[in-house]
This record gives sequence, structure tokens and C-alpha cells, in this order.
Amino acid sequence: MGPLGQHMKEAHGYFMFPKLEGDINPKMIFRGKEVLTWSLNNYIGLANHPEVRKVDSEATQEWGLAYPMGARMMSGQTSKHEELESKLAEFVGKEDAYLLNFGYQGMVSIIDSLVTRNDVIVYDSESHACIMDGVFLHKAKGGKSFVFPHNDMEKCEKMLQFATKQADGCTGGILLITEGVFGMAGDLGNLKDIVALKEKYNFRLLVDDAHGFGTMGETGAGTGEYLGVQNEIDVYFSTFAKAMAGIGAFVASSENVINYLRYNLRSQIFAKSLPMPLVVGSLKRLELLKTQKQLRENLWTVVRALQKGLKDAGFNLGETESPVTPVYLSGSIPEGTNITMDLRENYNVFCSIVVYPVIPKGQLLLRLIPTAMHTLEDVEYTINAFKAVKKKLEAGEYKADRIAPVK
Repeated sequence: MGPLGQHMKEAHGYFMFPKLEGDINPKMIFRGKEVLTWSLNNYIGLANHPEVRKVDSEATQEWGLAYPMGARMMSGQTSKHEELESKLAEFVGKEDAYLLNFGYQGMVSIIDSLVTRNDVIVYDSESHACIMDGVFLHKAKGGKSFVFPHNDMEKCEKMLQFATKQADGCTGGILLITEGVFGMAGDLGNLKDIVALKEKYNFRLLVDDAHGFGTMGETGAGTGEYLGVQNEIDVYFSTFAKAMAGIGAFVASSENVINYLRYNLRSQIFAKSLPMPLVVGSLKRLELLKTQKQLRENLWTVVRALQKGLKDAGFNLGETESPVTPVYLSGSIPEGTNITMDLRENYNVFCSIVVYPVIPKGQLLLRLIPTAMHTLEDVEYTINAFKAVKKKLEAGEYKADRIAPVK
């Protein structure tokens, strides 16, 4: 059953595959009662924004979910798809962009399309599963890859040296892959130092900025904008599932690269076009992301208050520089589930628990995602709940030999 599946009987429907019901807001319904929710990537609050809801409804009424029919290359192209691509490219400072149906599938296919068996991939060890699957696919086709420890620039350069020798021998190129914001730890990819390595090594840089797009930078254009290196990112990727609160994704790059992907990205060539209501809805979401700066300002007000309060209370938040707020604890999986259950049942605080194999054995991670819709009162309440739980953990009240079945 695997490391997580072995706990399926006790955890399913509560710790794994829980059901949050009601409107997407900081307070939702879990198992029949209201909980303060810190588990949704609705960063700037667009999921339930009245203008978004209105456009989604009207677009569905006008177009239905079927139009356009067929893949874009054959019969699924529309002016709205092109308009969204143009506006996304302009927003992130690239020549062109291409829409993708899904983020995970999109990243796998981007990697598959950009590299041949003669090319070499260098990637960060903490890369998201979609990147890992893209790398695995490359290796399955006989390609080579080199991994460097998370944000370790000395080892990154060493891997680039290995990759250069390998690529030169195969007359191939190098694709370096990292993330803008790492979704579990909340720390940033070391983009400045990676870009600096371009002076010594010839490689193309692909950045997955799923958690940075819409949240980082002066305009929300992402982690590259925040760090001042957006122009040096060769291929920029993000999903609509986070700050845009929708479905779909996009990749942005030079006109030549995007045209190449349009005609070679198998997951799009052989898949139905993104339905029109999702495209029209994404245009509205992008408009609000660009024009309602106060949403992002509200987000960061909540982020700073939550992270400062937790740090002042003695919690370890790692190296996060983003809205992603990890709370690291030491303990077993049963202790972690007992903590989570106590927070949900007795304090009405819902956050996600992350355990091995996502993080090392003996560690626990409670992951909080602040949004623009949370209030400072929500923050204060949550910090007090965490303080109470910390005392219980230190007193050994959560110790157990196995996960207790949820009633």
C-alpha cells in the first residue's frame, strides 16, 4: 500500500481525502461543523470573488462546457484562448505564452518536449512531483539527469560541470529546473545565484512558479520579479490552481520556444481544448490580479502577522519567504495525527498535516496557507490554538503507538 496507503483504513476521509463543504472562505464546514480553514491555495481570494462568480456563471450560460470541441491544433482554437495567452505573456514579461489544460500534466509534458535523450537535466532535489515525473520520463527514454541538494549552489555548479561534459559528448543541451516558491517549505528557489551561473555554463532555465505567480513581486508577476531576475528565466511556468483559483496552467517564454511547444506538446496536441468558460473566467481572474493590488496587500498583512506570531511563540517555520507557512514539529505519525485531530475537533482549526515520505521520518509538518480573506482575528485565534497544542505536545499528551481510528 506504500508509506501513506498503509494508514488508509484509519486516515481516509479525515487526514487524507477530507471533505470541506460550503462556500470557499476562511470558514467552511468539516464533518458537520464550522472550522477555520488554512488549507486552501486561494491566496488572493478570487475563488469566491463576486465578479469572478458572475463571469463564471455568465460564461457557462453563454458557451456551455463543451465549446470549443476538439484539440486546439485541429478545431479547438478561439480568439479568447489567444487573448488570454497574450495577456499572460505580457504580465510575466515574456514574448509569448501557451495555455495548458492542467498544471501537473503540463509540466511533465513541457519537460518531455524540451529535452531529447541527448540533452541533460539538472534539477533541485526538492522539486515538485510533476517535475520529478518529467525527469523520470526523460530518463526512461535514455536521457541523463543530475540532481543537486536543495538550493545548494556549490553542488548545483558541480552538477552543471557533469552535465556539460555529458551534453558535449552527446551534442545536446542542458535544462536546469527549479521552483520559484517551494510549496511545502515556502522557501524560494535560489534564482539569483542560478542565473549568475549562466556566465560560466550554457543552460536553459525552467522555473515552476505555481505558488509565486500572483503572490510574489511588486505586481504579482512572480518570484522572478520579486528577485529581479524575471528576464533571465528562459521558460516560466505556473498553474491557475493557486492565486488564480481556477483550472488550467500556462508556460511563457520566447516566441520560438512557445511555437515549438505548440507543435510538440503532446498533452495538448492530443487533448481537448480548455473549455471556454474556464478561459473567460481566467481572463477575469487575471484582470483582478493585475488591478486589485489591495488583495495581494491584504494577503501579505495576514502572512506577516501569522508568521511573526508563530515565530514569537517559539515555532520553527524553517526558511519560508512566501505565504506558505510550515510549522515544523518533532514526533511520530500517530502524534501528528493526534495533534491534527485536536486542532480540528477541539479548536476548530483545519490545517494540513504532512508526514513521511514527503518529509523525513521523525518530523511533522503542519502547513498553513494564509489568504487575503483571512482576518487578523483569525490569525490571533490560530496562534493561541497552536500555543495550547504545543504545551500538550511537550507534555507528551499526544504519544501513541498507532493512528487512532476516526469515529
